[in-house]
Amino acid sequence: MLEEEYAAGHRAFGAQKNLPPLQVPFDFVIRDATTADLPDVREIYNHYVANSTVTFDEAPTTLRDLRAKHAVLVKLGFPFLVAVSPNGHVLGYAYVYPWKTKAAFRFTVENSIYLGPAATGKGLGKALMAELIARSKAAGLKEIVAVIADKGAEASIRLHEEFGFTQVGHMGRVGFKFGRWLGTYMLQKSLK
Repeated sequence: MLEEEYAAGHRAFGAQKNLPPLQVPFDFVIRDATTADLPDVREIYNHYVANSTVTFDEAPTTLRDLRAKHAVLVKLGFPFLVAVSPNGHVLGYAYVYPWKTKAAFRFTVENSIYLGPAATGKGLGKALMAELIARSKAAGLKEIVAVIADKGAEASIRLHEEFGFTQVGHMGRVGFKFGRWLGTYMLQKSLK
């Protein structure tokens, strides 16, 4: 190669630093959860049990408990959704479950949305929330309540507020985890 040919096509070391970042699409499908998804759901949830205060659970959930919860929700016709990557890996999940066991509360549910750590900040929470609300409405539910930790769950509070949830209460110092007292915010959305 001649010197001028080399110089014409050669870029100095570090010249690629100004290139835009590689945009990799974040693809997923939201569908009903199956029992085959529950081990991945458990793994996501137990990450938050061990590493955060967004759940007040201190012991990991079991597959048996998740199977029982899934069976109840399927029987009630309530949504239990998973977001799945193209290769079939569960990226996050969302469901609603009865707010209270007394019959008068039958049209009111509490929601739960959890994302795998690598799936946060990519719009997946918004997609799951939108689908969860639509399916809850289709199931004939009237009110959704969210109980959110008052420390460490600011993103969850913002997400709920973006979807029209309004704060209806705050309870301080009702939970104790990782050596500190925590409270909860209660938010509510009407589906009428």
